[in-house]
Amino acid sequence: MGSAGYRSIARGNPALRPLRSAVRIVALANLAYFGIEFAVALSIASVSLFADSIDFLEDASVNFLILLALSWADRARARIGMLLAGLLLAPSIATVWTAIDKVFVPVAPQPLPLSLTGGGALAVNLACALLLARYKDHYGSLTKAAFLSARNDAIANIAIITAGGMTALSRSMWPDLIVGLGIAVMNADAAREVWTAASGEHRAATS
Repeated sequence: MGSAGYRSIARGNPALRPLRSAVRIVALANLAYFGIEFAVALSIASVSLFADSIDFLEDASVNFLILLALSWADRARARIGMLLAGLLLAPSIATVWTAIDKVFVPVAPQPLPLSLTGGGALAVNLACALLLARYKDHYGSLTKAAFLSARNDAIANIAIITAGGMTALSRSMWPDLIVGLGIAVMNADAAREVWTAASGEHRAATS
């Protein structure tokens, strides 16, 4: 979308109302499930659930920032996009730290709570991704960040459910640990995509 399109948004385009509503629902859903998943992650010592719960908190933050920034000028919105890229990277760093700690305390998480909590997270993230899919290519790096977060989380949740099954069979910590690190890599790649999009928008706004 060109600068004229963004200026029409900044003036309060009525087309923004459905987007704002969708982003608000996604933000609240992510915040609510963060509390559930974080509690389960701590109770069963799961690296993958910890990584995903922090990602839910980050997604809530991303979407609340998007609500604030949608009506801002092009340059300010691009800068927020760069900030969101940093937020997308934060769960990766937290997960690597947790994984290192897990290596020194090699206890396998309980497989049933792991899979059930991952299944609940999958339902939340699929619903969020469906809400945001129609907007992902229309409002720059902000909605791109929101959609990528929901999409990546849904993929990660399928991996968590699988890790629960593999843990039940092997009684090993490694499926959970490997999935947790995979989530970290996926979030880092999403951060790169959002940074690239936001940097391009910033250059266009300042040229």
